[in-house]
Amino acid sequence: MELAGKVALVTGAGRGLGRAMALSLARAGVDVAVSDVARPADGAIPYDLASGDELSETARGVEALGRRSVAIGADVTSAGEVQRMMTEVERRLGGLDLLISNAGVIAAAPVAAMDEAQWDRIFDVNVKGVFLCARAAIPLLAKRGEGRIVNVASVAGKTGRAGLAAYCASKAAVISLTQALAEELGPMNIAVNALCPGYIKTAMWTKVLNPVLSQMFGVPEERVFEEFIARFTYLRRPQTAEEIADAAVYLCRADNVTGITLTVAGGGEVH
Repeated sequence: MELAGKVALVTGAGRGLGRAMALSLARAGVDVAVSDVARPADGAIPYDLASGDELSETARGVEALGRRSVAIGADVTSAGEVQRMMTEVERRLGGLDLLISNAGVIAAAPVAAMDEAQWDRIFDVNVKGVFLCARAAIPLLAKRGEGRIVNVASVAGKTGRAGLAAYCASKAAVISLTQALAEELGPMNIAVNALCPGYIKTAMWTKVLNPVLSQMFGVPEERVFEEFIARFTYLRRPQTAEEIADAAVYLCRADNVTGITLTVAGGGEVH
C-alpha cells in the first residue's frame, strides 16, 4: 500500500510506542488521528497512564511533520467511546485506511495473589479494546476497498512468564484474535497483523517489572532492565520505540502479508 495521503488511527498514542508510531506514519505521508484514555489515574493499574496534555503533544508532533492530526480522548473498553472515536476520525480526516491498536496496560503478581480487578482491567484494555476497535473500524476500512490493521501484542504473548500471567495471556489472545481477523477480512482486501515489541525501557518496566524481576534476579531495581537485556537477548541491546514504529510502518505498507506476528526483540524471543 502506498501510504502517502492515507489516514491512520493510533490508540495508546499519548507517549511511548504509540507516539513513535504516529510520528513514523506522519513521516511516511499519513494523516494520523491519535487517541488515548487521557486519564492518568487508573485504580486497577499501578502506574500513571498518559495525560490529555501528552496526547495533544503527540498530535502537535504529527502536525509539525506537515500532516493533519486530531487528538481524541477515548477509553477503548467502551463500545460507545470507540464508536465516537471512529465517527470523529471520519468526520475530521475523511475516512480511515490504517488502524494501529496499541492501547495496553500491565500489572504483575503471582496468580495466587492476582487481584481480580487488575486481571479484568488488563483483559478489558488489551483484548476487548482490540476487538472493539477492529469491529468499529471495519466498515470504514471497507469503504476504502483496502486497509490495514496492526494489533500490538508482545513477546509476552509468545512465552508465558511467572508473575505476568494476566498480561501474557492477554497478549496471546491478541495474537489469536489477529489470526482470526486476518482470515475474516482477507476477502475485503484488509490485511491484519500482530506486532510483538521486545524490551523497551518504558513505564511498564520501571514501575511494574523492575520490582518483580529484581527479586527474581537478585539485582537492584535500577539494574534490572540492563541485566535482563544482557542475559536474554542475542544482540545484547534493548529495542527502541522507533524500531518498533518502523516495523509497524512496514506492516502498513506490505501488500501481501497478513495473519503474521512480527517480533522485534533482538533475539529475545524467537518462537
